[in-house]
Amino acid sequence: MTRSHWRFLIVGAVIASVATLTLPTMAAPPNDWSGVPAKTVKLFYPGQSSYQWLRSSEHKRADRKTQKGDSCISCHEDEEQEIGELIVSGQRLEPNPIEGKQAVIDLAVQAAHDSDNLYFRFQWKTRNPYPGSAHPHWQYDGKEWKALGWPQLHKKVWGEGQPAIYEDRLSMMIDDGSVPMFAEQGCWLSCHDGMRDMQDLAPTDSVKAHPLLGKSLKKKDVRKYLPASRSDSNLSWDKTKSAEEIAQIKASGGFVDLVQWRGHRSNPVNMADDGYVLEYRLFDSGKKMFSKNWDKAAKQPKYMFDETKVGFKSRTLDEIRDTSKPSSLIAEENAAAFDPNAGWKEGDMIPEYYLTRAGAEGSAADNSDVQGTWKDGTWTVLWTRKLDTGNPQDDKIMKVGGVYTFGFAVHDDNITTRGHHVSWPLTVGVGAEADIQSVQIK
Repeated sequence: MTRSHWRFLIVGAVIASVATLTLPTMAAPPNDWSGVPAKTVKLFYPGQSSYQWLRSSEHKRADRKTQKGDSCISCHEDEEQEIGELIVSGQRLEPNPIEGKQAVIDLAVQAAHDSDNLYFRFQWKTRNPYPGSAHPHWQYDGKEWKALGWPQLHKKVWGEGQPAIYEDRLSMMIDDGSVPMFAEQGCWLSCHDGMRDMQDLAPTDSVKAHPLLGKSLKKKDVRKYLPASRSDSNLSWDKTKSAEEIAQIKASGGFVDLVQWRGHRSNPVNMADDGYVLEYRLFDSGKKMFSKNWDKAAKQPKYMFDETKVGFKSRTLDEIRDTSKPSSLIAEENAAAFDPNAGWKEGDMIPEYYLTRAGAEGSAADNSDVQGTWKDGTWTVLWTRKLDTGNPQDDKIMKVGGVYTFGFAVHDDNITTRGHHVSWPLTVGVGAEADIQSVQIK
């Protein structure tokens, strides 16, 4: 037998032996969700029901119970519809009622898991006959580029008649038992007077001058925070503990995970952002998938649509909801450097943000497999979340057999901040008994 024949036989034997190996299968959500039980979670409109309001005499008959740490659901089980209807009517906790605002939204939740991942499937109906994939833009007025589009709770919309433009959003707050009272009172621990669209709005100048919020974090408004981060009994927005004390709380796990799928700023790149709440609502370390599309020095956008790829360089107000064409600027796919001499016309519009999947990195990019589709008035979002992200400093690490407290929220119909619909806190069991129990898959 010749040397070439021996070589042929040896190579063939190697190929045959490799073919018999059992290769590891890639993690993937269920192909068929019909066998996974669905839990309908009724989300309701909360208005201005802050942490402080819950503990005030205005929270009739329940303020003392709340102060003692009783759960919200112990008094209000199955009252979501009633509460939602009262608040959207403007009779209570809503100084600027939104016409046609839904009292409740039914969120269908299904959960499955394997040894590495937790998989969710969410579905809900939108109020509008189109998906909320549009977001505020820069509009050319013939001389300058100016912001256009605001959420419905903004005074420019309800007070000045400006167009309401904002993305749909699905959020999850997650705790592993490390945050006192989160299991009983959920996201109300994070909602306070002084925040955007809440009572006693914190003055911008005061926030900018604050040693921690303004000088250190570079913020100009107040957003979500937890009781443990404040030093006074009222948990006032400006009475923060020191940066060192807050760092110690965070290192011990005293924060809640906050992950958000966004119809404009994350869905086009099949991602969701990753953040947490403690002294403020902050993003995880690393880089998220969206950034402001604005050149401060030149006072113009950084990017425009690449006309050679998508057939246009900008949109107009009556075109931004046309889902047959891209509505988001994606650096790797359809964006080009902004050309100030491209023959801009009055009314041309360019998105206020641009996206990049390739540029997202670190803990902020953990949610890299989240896909939303809108059909016949319904969003369906498939969400893969690693049980152990490898980033315990920013995320709640989960494991098979564990039970965790979740709070769900949906922003629908051009809204942000407290304009969402929220759930009472619920437990999610990863193969364990809970309000929502995930099904194990192989």
